[in-house]
Amino acid sequence: MISGHDVVERALSAATVDETIVIVTDSSEASLRWAGNSMTTNGISTSRRWTVVSIVRDSAGARVSTVSSTSVDPADISSVVREAERSARTAEPAEDAAPLIEGTSTPRSWENPPRRTDIDVFGSLAGGLSSGFDGADQLYGFAHHQIETVWLGSSSGIRKRYTQPTGSVEINGKRGKASAWVGAGTATFDDVAVERLLADLSTRLDWAATSVDLPAGRYETIVPPSAVADLMIYLMWTMEGRGAQEGHTALSRAGGTRIGEKLGTLPLTLYSDPREPGLEYSPFLATGSSNDSVSLFDNGVPTSRVEWIRGGVINALAYPRFAARKYGTNATVPGDNLILAGGSTATIDEMVASTERGLLLTTLWYIREVDPATLLLTGLTRDGVYLVEDGRVVGAVNNFRFNESPLDLLRRATEAGATSTTLPREWKDWFTRTAMPALRIPDFHMSSVSAAQ
Repeated sequence: MISGHDVVERALSAATVDETIVIVTDSSEASLRWAGNSMTTNGISTSRRWTVVSIVRDSAGARVSTVSSTSVDPADISSVVREAERSARTAEPAEDAAPLIEGTSTPRSWENPPRRTDIDVFGSLAGGLSSGFDGADQLYGFAHHQIETVWLGSSSGIRKRYTQPTGSVEINGKRGKASAWVGAGTATFDDVAVERLLADLSTRLDWAATSVDLPAGRYETIVPPSAVADLMIYLMWTMEGRGAQEGHTALSRAGGTRIGEKLGTLPLTLYSDPREPGLEYSPFLATGSSNDSVSLFDNGVPTSRVEWIRGGVINALAYPRFAARKYGTNATVPGDNLILAGGSTATIDEMVASTERGLLLTTLWYIREVDPATLLLTGLTRDGVYLVEDGRVVGAVNNFRFNESPLDLLRRATEAGATSTTLPREWKDWFTRTAMPALRIPDFHMSSVSAAQ
């Protein structure tokens, strides 16, 4: 397999149209599975995907075509370029056309080989799990580690490279009919406290020794960081400036957007930052397609800290350069991490201790949008809903279907705990780098009882 940077340079050399962008991603992956207190499968793999974007400029504008491939045969490079160019010549003019970002330098790492992972990355994890396998609870789970190396090159001189490590571990514990879940996101696995995860599982399974049936209704609810992450990720995905300007989203209001609107009384800040310690992501945009949040014409533009909500006030929306010009605002690139900060130092245990009566959730799943105008979401609770009375957990209750909007939750939240790194369960396959607090919601809407286990 020729190097990723070589694919970029060969594709650019083969190009004959006005402008060309090439993105190459080499992926190295390792995985580990266990079930019934024993390891079942493990494996490693490497793969490559690469994209050629051809741009033909004429009096009508810029015509664009994108062709992607997973081939590792150098002989296929010219044919992929030709296919992209043929399609570009007959395409309709692109609405988001803009001059390409220019570059004048090549990073010193440009020609370095990509980083690889291997099964040894799970050494400390496997060692920690072995003690859990000796217990009475049945453990099931999956760990995954991926290192992606991205090369971005263009005919306008852009040469950029970034290596992104991403890892996660999920553990399910079973005891009779009771089930509990814990998870963690990580870049290296050296920082995963397996003993703490197993202790949390055991505690939750102990709680489930007592079972309580509750009806649907509105309950004071402590929503833990993982579940908060899944809700806030969905909120960030909808924070598109163009959709809000055109009245299509919950961030719209008559004559414009909800920028400047205050959400509730807590001074929370929701932000993305490529330099956030432990949650870093690419310092530049690399995309093979355009949508309302990003434009392929913006490839190579720097990413930076974006405060989507600042001090409880809606502060920013995502705009590619063409949309920013259209609406007279600043271009903003969506982030690949998400942090909610500004709460107290309270732990979940301390929040439970100050609860007279309410629910403590574990995770949410099967989250779907019900009403885009209000960002009303529905979904199910999973792997542990617990009843809190007089400051302590007294048992597990049945699962529920919920109906809530993350915007409304921020408006109604009465307490936010300490922000900590967490793994979103629902969106883990697409988004892992998050840090969230637990939120106290005085009237979380459990719309119906669910039979899901």
